[in-house]
Amino acid sequence: MRIKALSFFPAVGWGGMDTSEFAVNESGAGMRLDIFLTGRLDGVSRSRVQAAIRGGFVLLNGGPARPSEPLSSGDVVVWTPPSAVAVTGVEAEDLPLRILYEDAHILAVDKAAGMVVHPGAGHFTGTLVGALMHHSRELSGVGGDPTRAGIMHRLDKETSGCLLVAKTDRAHAALAEQFAGRDVRKIYLARVAGIPRRTFGTIDAPIARHPHHRQKMAVSENERGREAVTEYRVLLTDGKTSLLECRPKTGRTHQIRVHLKSIGHPVLGDPLYGQRGPYTRHMLHAYKIAFLHPVTRKPMEICAPPTEPLLQI
Repeated sequence: MRIKALSFFPAVGWGGMDTSEFAVNESGAGMRLDIFLTGRLDGVSRSRVQAAIRGGFVLLNGGPARPSEPLSSGDVVVWTPPSAVAVTGVEAEDLPLRILYEDAHILAVDKAAGMVVHPGAGHFTGTLVGALMHHSRELSGVGGDPTRAGIMHRLDKETSGCLLVAKTDRAHAALAEQFAGRDVRKIYLARVAGIPRRTFGTIDAPIARHPHHRQKMAVSENERGREAVTEYRVLLTDGKTSLLECRPKTGRTHQIRVHLKSIGHPVLGDPLYGQRGPYTRHMLHAYKIAFLHPVTRKPMEICAPPTEPLLQI
């Protein structure tokens, strides 16, 4: 069963029909994303730009962002006018959804591999947002934007595992503060090619948009690179592949995949940074998330045991 929500974006009046890409230079560094875009789009108000950002029609370095996100030199902003993709509303969909934890303030889900988190260009149905809207009408409004559905962070389409959702604005604000302060701890499991020489280590290597392939990120030592740190530990090996525990200390786009590629051990099944091989997805799973409950302040630790055999401990 699908329930059509109220139309969020108007059908006309959003300027041109083509996707536009903007590179941030030194003059734009430090500027808010919404202000940056408003200054580059003719006839589009700041409030509409903010709505488009929250609706997933603006990508910053290949991923969603907040209107207030500060920009750095070398960032890439992609704008898709909502009218260009004929958005008529957000749909609540009765989709399989594995709830790991839920109370009056928050819930945590085990996102399935292959499910897109936010609706956007090319993905208007079958999303986690649609499934959450069907599951609960009590989700953080985040400025009245139905496409966000209280989701606090993102996972790539092929990445499975823990994802945290705020059900109230109060919970959203408190969790956002923890994410901004890097107080939320996340553990991923990754099956990689080969066996790392060291059984544990820290990859401290800045990440920026790849200079030639716009869909990729890369380790970059120039001024475009943004701080990125990942700790890893080898859990198991079969002689040809290894199962790693990865703890990202920062949250850059594709961070774990890029970092593991940089040390010569790409994630199995990842065609963007390695090879697809016989796998139907890349072998990366958000295993655990730890934080303080936004209302009770009780320490929380939520775990999503992987169902993929190659990712099981």
